[in-house]
Amino acid sequence: MKQIFDIFSKRQTRIKEKPKLKIKADYREKNSLVISEVISLGIEVDLMELKVADYIVNDVAIERKTVFDFISSMKNRRLVKQLEELQQYKNRLLIIEGIDEQDLYSDDFSKEKIGMHPNSVRGFLLSILLKYNVPIIFTKNYQDTARFISVLSKREPKEASLNVAKKTLGKKERMQFIIESFPGIGPKTAKKLLKKFKTVKNIINATPEKLQEVIGKKASPFRIVNEKY
Repeated sequence: MKQIFDIFSKRQTRIKEKPKLKIKADYREKNSLVISEVISLGIEVDLMELKVADYIVNDVAIERKTVFDFISSMKNRRLVKQLEELQQYKNRLLIIEGIDEQDLYSDDFSKEKIGMHPNSVRGFLLSILLKYNVPIIFTKNYQDTARFISVLSKREPKEASLNVAKKTLGKKERMQFIIESFPGIGPKTAKKLLKKFKTVKNIINATPEKLQEVIGKKASPFRIVNEKY
């Protein structure tokens, strides 16, 4: 007797489990609420020391700043260096977090507490987009940030190279960086002072009158070098 096969029977198919989504984050982010929120969304976080950026999601490098951090790092020029380092990645983002909690352009916040005029903030945002070619995402809060990361992690996965390095400033760049740390002193003014006085020491030791001859009213921030702590 021949065996009869039921050709209408349902074939048993194996359901492939989707690989768990995974991102890389700098270990200094471990206590941030973003990390815990990302994990709650079912994403695995690999904490490590990232030389550049706070998060690596697929092939995208992300620098995350709260509104306060953004203004503060803009003022002390730390963000400029971070934006330059981000250039090593083809795909990069700057997330400015907390616009529902803090007004980015508030006169009270930007000018009085930080010493930064709202129009300076606007100008710097344009510089990030046009000079450094870094797209900006504004998020409401840490939960919104985590959701952006979640959506980004679901894109076609591509591995980004971790073979990047912190930028080492040259001698002239270091000198310019020091002078730019004074409030209201930008790259052009810093270069102007260095060309005139030659050394950082000469600029610091210059009289207010000599500084005013070169940069006018912008000389006022240098008064701090003679003030007591």
